[in-house]
Amino acid sequence: MKFTELPLKGACLIELEEFKDERGTFARQFCKHEFQKIGIEIDLCQCNISKNFKKNTIRGLHYQKAPFLEPKIVSCLQGSFYDVIVDLRPGSSTYLQWQGVELSESNGKMLYLPPNFAHGFQTLQDNTTVYYQLGEFFQPNCYAGLRYNDPKIGITWKDLGTTPIMNERDKNYELL
Repeated sequence: MKFTELPLKGACLIELEEFKDERGTFARQFCKHEFQKIGIEIDLCQCNISKNFKKNTIRGLHYQKAPFLEPKIVSCLQGSFYDVIVDLRPGSSTYLQWQGVELSESNGKMLYLPPNFAHGFQTLQDNTTVYYQLGEFFQPNCYAGLRYNDPKIGITWKDLGTTPIMNERDKNYELL
């Protein structure tokens, strides 16, 4: 795996190293030792799959509040999506700044986000499947979110064109 630190300190883009032969490809998606070598400690405890039927579906921006902050590793199993993270660490030099990266089944990239980051995505194709590996169990009483179009954050989404497909909760989070 190749790790590239992003401008939001602690977040990394991860590129898989595929081995190819006449049968197809093989790649390691997670290795605790490789993550530890670059200073990331994550104990995976939950994995989630999000199947999204239509292009321009937006989910998020979601996070969990203390004491159940969640580190995540996000990847694409099918289709493609624009993955967005927001730094929620009050003492951070990148507090409330965002970063977006395209993840797809063809580019094989993954995104690691440390605890205390919000996460959301916009599907770029119909039938996109997102895979999450989490370092904390889901705690409904600590679940929270940011509005996808909050002007204080100023996320530039990819060619939305029409009104995005979203649930009411995600559309109506309070503005910062």
